[in-house]
Amino acid sequence: MTTASPAPATRPGDDGPVTRPGKEGPVTAPGGEGPVTARGGEGPVTAPGGEGPVTARGGEGPVTARGGEGPVTARGGEGPVTAPGGAGELDRLRAEVAGLRAELAAGRKRRAGAAAYRRAAAAILVALAAFALVTSVVGFWAARTTLNTERWVATVAPLPQDPKVSAAVAAYATDQLFEVVDVEQRLRDVLPQQAGFAAGPIAGQVREQVRRTVDTVLRSDRFQVVWAELNRRVHQRIMTVIEGDSTVVVASEDHIDIDLLPLINQAMRELSAQLPTLFGKQISLPDLSSGALPENLRQRVEEQVGVTLPANFAQFTVYDAGRLKAAQEGVATAKRYLVLFGVITVLLLIAAFVVSPGRRRTALQLGLWLVIAAVVVTAVLRAVRREVLAQVPDGIYRDGVDSALTAVFATLRERGQQILWIGAILALLAYLAGPGRMPVWLRRQAARGASAGWAKMRQAPEFIAGHLDPVRVAGVIVAVVLALILSSWTSLLIIALLLAAYEVAVTLIARREQAAAQMPV
Repeated sequence: MTTASPAPATRPGDDGPVTRPGKEGPVTAPGGEGPVTARGGEGPVTAPGGEGPVTARGGEGPVTARGGEGPVTARGGEGPVTAPGGAGELDRLRAEVAGLRAELAAGRKRRAGAAAYRRAAAAILVALAAFALVTSVVGFWAARTTLNTERWVATVAPLPQDPKVSAAVAAYATDQLFEVVDVEQRLRDVLPQQAGFAAGPIAGQVREQVRRTVDTVLRSDRFQVVWAELNRRVHQRIMTVIEGDSTVVVASEDHIDIDLLPLINQAMRELSAQLPTLFGKQISLPDLSSGALPENLRQRVEEQVGVTLPANFAQFTVYDAGRLKAAQEGVATAKRYLVLFGVITVLLLIAAFVVSPGRRRTALQLGLWLVIAAVVVTAVLRAVRREVLAQVPDGIYRDGVDSALTAVFATLRERGQQILWIGAILALLAYLAGPGRMPVWLRRQAARGASAGWAKMRQAPEFIAGHLDPVRVAGVIVAVVLALILSSWTSLLIIALLLAAYEVAVTLIARREQAAAQMPV
């Protein structure tokens, strides 16, 4: 039986209608009222129902088929298809979008301006906080050291052991003693007339002997008690020197004098035993090594030596230039407001980090400002120190005062160095946490190094088990080196404990590794 083959569908661009497979007629639009021509065909493409062409959006012309030969009508064929609302609606939408974009740009600009103001405010606050912090450290040190009797005594107690300080004090005490005791004249009185020319050189030798004796007494352990008590009295009465009711510290014409007569008393006791003829007779002066300072010490020295001591005898001026009262008022004011200043410092730090839009950047600025503030405050203190030293006669006295200031400010100097290190480390950590190329590269390298180190550490037990004796010996060698460097008893005890813990730890690790190796797999 022979069957009829279906009519083939033509390809786009052919002149015939598009037929459906197995069907003999053309493909019409839904409803069957008008044919749909193939692409490139000659008939119009009508909407479903075939009643009218479809116009382009906007209503300006019909939408034709892809071949351009017939219009496309709207569904139902009643009219052209136009855009919703027409051209006016489109313009309104475009204007609305443009307005929203403008508002968004303005908002971004306002936020950028606000962020800039916040960054500037944070930078100013963190700079103020850094300087306030460094100044607070100086203030707290001054309050704890100069306004606390026991801490002040502990601070100045080592001064007599300083060679420059003891040399300056010994020279001053010797000069004071030779002013009231005319040694050269006494030598001329006891020497024959023909040997009178030797009185001067002998007096020089006696002066040197007296200076060495005073220096020895000053640096002796017995005088440390006297020195401590002397400074304790000075500190206890320093706030009342303006009224002049202190027996050890005298305030007059805005200057402070420390009475060194107890030192000269102890030195004359030693000289009386070494040079009995120096004072023309055997003298008997009170022993002050117990720390008790008699109120009538000046009268007793005058009676034993046989001279009248000047009113300012052995009074060593430690502050002059008419600034004592102002300095004391400043200290009193600082003491009253020191706590408030510390609170303000904390509030400035908190405000800086709250206002800042980038806290890492603020932390970096804080570290840098701490370094700058520490350097600036140190420069100011050094300028004050130079001004104080300029008021002291050049030579042995200036060297002594310089060494004394160095010892007194040692703790403050350590605090300044600590602030420098803290600021530098804080700035470095904040920088390394940033998004820059160098910090990112360093973090990656550190991560790789840590991974490699962890891999090596995982192999450490096996290495210890294979080289237990060398590892033990290495620990002993390190402990011996540390013991030679750190010679205090506390350090030696800590080193011994650490060495014992190290030896036990490596032994246990080696045994556990050996036991694991012997276990059957």
